[in-house]
Amino acid sequence: MDEGDAGAGAREWERAARALGEAGLPPGSLVGRRTLAGGTYNAVEELRLADGSRYVLKVPPPRTVPALAYERRLLVSEAEFCLRAATVGVPAPSPVGDRRDGHLLMTRCPGEPWADLLEDEHGPLRRRLGRLVARLHTVTGPGFGYPSGAFGPLAPDWRTAFTGMYEALLDDAREYRAWLPRPVDEVARTARTAFGALDEVTVPRLVHFDLWRGNILVERTESGPRIGGLIDGERMFWGDPLADFVSLALLGDIRRDTDFLTGYQEEGGVVTFDRSTRQRLALYRSYLYLIMLIETVPRASGDERTAWARATVGPQLTAALDEIGRGANAPADKDF
Repeated sequence: MDEGDAGAGAREWERAARALGEAGLPPGSLVGRRTLAGGTYNAVEELRLADGSRYVLKVPPPRTVPALAYERRLLVSEAEFCLRAATVGVPAPSPVGDRRDGHLLMTRCPGEPWADLLEDEHGPLRRRLGRLVARLHTVTGPGFGYPSGAFGPLAPDWRTAFTGMYEALLDDAREYRAWLPRPVDEVARTARTAFGALDEVTVPRLVHFDLWRGNILVERTESGPRIGGLIDGERMFWGDPLADFVSLALLGDIRRDTDFLTGYQEEGGVVTFDRSTRQRLALYRSYLYLIMLIETVPRASGDERTAWARATVGPQLTAALDEIGRGANAPADKDF
């Protein structure tokens, strides 16, 4: 380790100890810290204390680091997700101490990111996940949009909130000159044809919006695997619960996940894949896939990651836009 690395390590240790002290925990009890993989924007560290307890510390990058518009004050949204999830018995980290813009200290949930499971384990766990997500979707908010205030106060209706979110993302694409499989203005025109379907959403509900397998912790127990926690809620918003189905079936089709949908319905979740629902789902798919393509620029993702996004995510965005287009041109009494 050179002198610069040693200095950075000392500063990070001091930062972690200071975060513990500000949360009412003894700073001197810190005996270990390590960087956790998977953080693409905020720095994520695991802190280990002398008594064996473990915490997770998230620290945002400096304000000078390039970011997408919605990524302002992400930790405010994450704290909101954690607190709200606890009210319906969904396992998630618990914020510790005062919530601060500068960092977020949380308890660490048991388990590791969802990896490959035995065939007889996968179905029951997806069913359990469906029940947990249905519980999340019973939580309602005070308005629509990001609780971080990234785009100002919450909106009174979902169309206003989501169209603002979508248009801000397209502005990011223009600012960063991001590669997209279709011109930005064409994407905008296509998306607008489905905005009317957003009016069917009248109650703002908790949406995690990043529930891919890396953010679902699975704990191995004597009785088999269990879900230890749903993490990284920093991209949550108040909106249409249908939007969660995109990351839950990332690069796939949630309608094929019968185990998840069974659990979701068992817990009272309601979804019917009618014409309007499919229009909204295609909109949310396009929104997420736009994020995945555009963020490669401010993240400076590198040639390999960028090539993967273009080859894998690009066709998914095209398919979502095509579905929106088919819905806009289909007769009112016909599915598409």
